Amino acid sequence: MIEIIPSISIFEGKCVRLVYGDYNNKTTYSESALEFAMRFEEHGIRRLHLIDLDGAKQRTVVNYAALQLIAGHTQLNIDFGGGIQSFGDISHAFEFGAKMVTIGSIAAENKELFSSWIVSYGRSKIILSADSLHGKVAVRGRLKNTQLSLMEHIAYYYERSIIYLKCADIAQDGALQGPNFDLYKKLQASFPNLRIFASGGVRSMDDIKRLNDMGLYGVIIGKSYYDGLVSLKEIEEFIAKNA
Repeated sequence: MIEIIPSISIFEGKCVRLVYGDYNNKTTYSESALEFAMRFEEHGIRRLHLIDLDGAKQRTVVNYAALQLIAGHTQLNIDFGGGIQSFGDISHAFEFGAKMVTIGSIAAENKELFSSWIVSYGRSKIILSADSLHGKVAVRGRLKNTQLSLMEHIAYYYERSIIYLKCADIAQDGALQGPNFDLYKKLQASFPNLRIFASGGVRSMDDIKRLNDMGLYGVIIGKSYYDGLVSLKEIEEFIAKNA
């Protein structure tokens, strides 16, 4: 069964959602990150995707406190990303309660360093984040586009035994236009041993069920939940039915 993973994005101390990864096109929510996280856990959700948008923008982790708070008050398995630059950043993330870290920019900009993290921490602890626009990788909280081919980028780390991949099509993300199903089919065919987290564009439980039927490992949801298109009751029923 596909794992449904809500995301919480933190920017300037608030929970926000971006459209197309644009910091200037965002919705801010009144609830705290902890309130959201506790609500998710109450409905049977086991994993949380926590994004430090300040960290991604500033190139240094900012929101360890939010990570520590959620980890201390829930049993959620948290994967944490945004602003990670060094061994120390990863170690601190684990110390503050993360079970896994999600890393994109360094993987694209410093392959030797990222590869060393896979070896040092183990591939079960590291998620390669590869967000793309028109087939090219985007980094720095999606503020910077590169000329790096998405498929070649993933292939490089696939050959180095990475097993977890989070992939978002920025053109779909936060726009409620549906996931890029063709992209995920291509990734599955090209990298059959990857455990892929689909991210971006989910509009309904039907989208989640389709990704489940395709055999995706996980789906990260944001705007569809926050805008009321996917309810926690529906998620809870899906989990119970497929347990």
